Amino acid sequence: MNGLLFAGTETGWNMDEREKGNNLRQRQEEREHSFLSQYASFADQSLGRDKEEPQCDIRTDFQRDRDRILHCKAFRRLKQKTQVFLAPEGDHYRTRLTHTLEVAQNARTIARALYLNEDLTEAIALGHDLGHTPFGHAGERALDRITEDHGGFRHNQQSVRVVERLEKDGKGLNLTKEVRDGILNHQTKSTPMTLEGKVVRLSDKIAYINSDIDDAIRAGIIREEEIPVELTEVLGNSTNLRLNTLVHDIVRGSEGKGDICMSKPVEKAMFALRRFLFESVYTNPLAKGEERKVSNMINQLYEYYIHNIEEMPSEFLDLIHEGEANQRVVCDFIACMSDRYAVNLYKEIMIPKSWSVLGVEHR
Repeated sequence: MNGLLFAGTETGWNMDEREKGNNLRQRQEEREHSFLSQYASFADQSLGRDKEEPQCDIRTDFQRDRDRILHCKAFRRLKQKTQVFLAPEGDHYRTRLTHTLEVAQNARTIARALYLNEDLTEAIALGHDLGHTPFGHAGERALDRITEDHGGFRHNQQSVRVVERLEKDGKGLNLTKEVRDGILNHQTKSTPMTLEGKVVRLSDKIAYINSDIDDAIRAGIIREEEIPVELTEVLGNSTNLRLNTLVHDIVRGSEGKGDICMSKPVEKAMFALRRFLFESVYTNPLAKGEERKVSNMINQLYEYYIHNIEEMPSEFLDLIHEGEANQRVVCDFIACMSDRYAVNLYKEIMIPKSWSVLGVEHR
């Protein structure tokens, strides 16, 4: 039993072990102050949660947030949500889940090198896309058009709504303010309040730019040789080289500073590479030819449930009973769906089934 004693109490731990557990968390918090950069976010200085709760014996608040995200239903659904290519044939294309893991790894590498809070960084990265729709940005655009008279739809805002309102049957995950801020502000035009959030913001771009190129090459949409030479000369002519260049540039540009920075040449090349993707992949008819069907399907699902509210799952009906607008909750329901669930549900409610009477044929 590794020397641990059980005292038959309600928790199974005696008082000495509980005190030892408390010291474990406190020692981690003290270690952060002695080890991390002066610009890092410290767990014991967190702005806290909306609802106060007892602290964990052995984990810091940011570690608890990471674990809550990792174990929530919305995180598991990411494995069946599109990253770029809709329902690709092949085992090696990214999904929203593998993208999230790549963001987390890039961000942790940068945070560790800069002596920032790796736990906070990982929590933000794992949670940043929890509110993404089925079928990637095609699904997001469809929901945004449908709901433009009711506030519209943005996946970063929806990710915050997932952790604050939708998870745990409407109770939410009660995450710290720093994690929620990083999730909300992970997009290009936003500014997170912590350096850890800024690391995730750039790591998201690094991940999707390089993985989308890799997937597009695998799909035969583009060839490595088609990437403008002025960009490969700066960033490298392979996925590994580009990742290495971008991560190292951020670390070198940010070390010892109270901000997360890139050198101008590398930053300029990165955003130029992003524009190349928009022109060659994100609007390519071969890669995006099915997206019109996505818009039609999401429109029809929305119209069906707006007029048949009572057919939604009880957890969403509870939100309406608590005063949430029908339009908002139907949007929540659709945004939560995985690609596969959305397609199967559409077939169930929209496609007529064949009819027979136990093999008796009537003429």
